[in-house]
Amino acid sequence: MTPFLPPPQSAFENQDEQFAQAFTVLQDAIAAQAFPAASVSITCRGKLIASKAFGHFTFAPDSCATTASTLFDLASLTKVVATTTIAILLYQRGLLDLEAPIGGIVPEFVSGSADNRRPDVTLRMLLAHSSGLPAYEKLYLRARTREELLHAAFTTPLKADPGSCAEYSDIGFIILGVALERLADEPLDRFCQREIFAPLGMNSTTFNPPKETRSAIPPTANDQTFRHRVIAGEVQDENAFVLGGVAPHAGLFSTTEDLAKFAHAILSGGHPIVRPETIAWFTRRESAPVGTTRALGWDTPSTPSQSGKYFSPKSFGHLGYTGTSLWIDPTRQLSITLLTNRTWPDCSNQAIKQVRPKFHDAIAQALAT
Repeated sequence: MTPFLPPPQSAFENQDEQFAQAFTVLQDAIAAQAFPAASVSITCRGKLIASKAFGHFTFAPDSCATTASTLFDLASLTKVVATTTIAILLYQRGLLDLEAPIGGIVPEFVSGSADNRRPDVTLRMLLAHSSGLPAYEKLYLRARTREELLHAAFTTPLKADPGSCAEYSDIGFIILGVALERLADEPLDRFCQREIFAPLGMNSTTFNPPKETRSAIPPTANDQTFRHRVIAGEVQDENAFVLGGVAPHAGLFSTTEDLAKFAHAILSGGHPIVRPETIAWFTRRESAPVGTTRALGWDTPSTPSQSGKYFSPKSFGHLGYTGTSLWIDPTRQLSITLLTNRTWPDCSNQAIKQVRPKFHDAIAQALAT
């Protein structure tokens, strides 16, 4: 399908000079083994002003070199690129009521439970991570099939009263994804391909990359505890793996080239897939619970923030566990995508937390000069 929105105009001829400091941050991080592979795209005022790849798939000297078209496991960027965008589309079409109790769409969430708080959980709370559900549970340890894992998610006990506090929750997004599939009457991956990826020309973006392409995807883990193999080209997140690789909280693979197209569309008011006012509604920080930094699906800059010091108060973005991030600033008409495989060979290295803000700040400073 021909994309309805032209991609951002390439204008990165001077990127090595303009962003020398920012690129050095990534090169130094690779040298310090914060991650082996990195890919970057920057859009500003409708132009793709940087597209650059660094490092190799692993720390081995003979490993494949990373390119701008290298496919990465996006991890939780799936939550915004796929799941939240589905919610936006359904909301726009009048099929999704943010204040609707999740139990009306997913009765399995409330049936059989003695907790009288569960009927109070709404779709808005799931999007805003204020449902009271815990952040994460190793459901894969007791669930062997998609059906078993969904049942485990549906019956996960609440950790707090709905709406009382914000706690980022994979469990909440798993339940949200089921609700969205039922409202759309279509599987998540099929809906995304037709309604999001194809219209935006995101031709490389997919769940479950074909097996024959996996050697061209940086590995994310040497898993010796659950799957007992090197994980490359299949989702790193174990819960998403049991769900078949198509999950609302993780599982999407993409390139910085494709995510630049997505960010460009968002900065163009959502054209051609969603309306500007809907984008504004979902990316505005929620007023409750007190102290939350969450918008609907998206996050906003906190203090301190992984986006650095210079993104405006109207900015929004998201992080991914594998070392991915996307930040968008409508005030500056700026987007920065950074994809890495920082979980290789295992998830113990947390250096990405220092790299991200330093990298983003260097870009902002370069654009200010």
